[in-house]
Amino acid sequence: MSRLAKDSAAFKSVLKRQDYTSWHSQPPPAAEPQASVSSVAEASTQPSPKKKRPKTNIVYSQPADTGTGMNINTQLVYAVNHLKSTQNPMRLQDIAIVTNTPLDTDSLLLEKFKAHDRVIWDPKTDLYSYKHEFNFRNKAALLTEIQRQTRKGGGISVRALKESWKEAPAAIEELEQEGEVLVTRTVKDGQLRMVFWNEIKPTEESGGAQVEKEFNDLWHSLKVPNDVDLLKQLASEGLQVTSAEAPAPKAPTTKKKGKRGGAPRQRQVRITNVHMKGEIDLSRDYVAPGK
Repeated sequence: MSRLAKDSAAFKSVLKRQDYTSWHSQPPPAAEPQASVSSVAEASTQPSPKKKRPKTNIVYSQPADTGTGMNINTQLVYAVNHLKSTQNPMRLQDIAIVTNTPLDTDSLLLEKFKAHDRVIWDPKTDLYSYKHEFNFRNKAALLTEIQRQTRKGGGISVRALKESWKEAPAAIEELEQEGEVLVTRTVKDGQLRMVFWNEIKPTEESGGAQVEKEFNDLWHSLKVPNDVDLLKQLASEGLQVTSAEAPAPKAPTTKKKGKRGGAPRQRQVRITNVHMKGEIDLSRDYVAPGK
């Protein structure tokens, strides 16, 4: 055996006795070479999940809401608006905590809060409440308020009623189905707008029942003819169009002619020296000698 073959055999025997557990990167096991290759291939072919961008509802064209601020008038608005949104009276400390305003420590702010025309303070209970435009808490009282306003000659805004009682829109819809009120709605989304009391109830004795759908469709199917056809139909029935009142004649206006408005008018010369008539021809122009 040659020297090179001996050295090669000795090197292979050393590799077989070598312990790989102490190495940082161990070679893959010889028993499962195919599984390792396939797992690596699958890992390389799977797409990496994309990172989702966080959704933000920030409107950069408007200033951010930084709280009640430091201005006393701004803090007053926050406190009054919160009191308006609640239906029950509140303590001063609770209003200050919820609105994050120094309402219980700032004497000037408290003075303005008490002097507000919509803030009601009960000195017996030391509670504060909001003075709404209407004061009712049930459907019967709501109907009474609608009747009072309709008798005055107008309806009530549903928005104002909702501020006084949150359940007002639902109660108005129930009253509408019962035929107690008449409601106007917005054209765009059909929201409640104004409410009126229905004085004529839909009963057979008093009338006021809804027109049947057949007659309703017939009425809306009628079309008004144009002016030319309308005149022909009136003439065929022996009718005439009502003439409008003739306007009063205006006084003639004479336009004064200016310097360039026509030929110049010949002005007659008035002769005053009548005592010299017969001796001198006054119609002639005389020129002094030497001129």
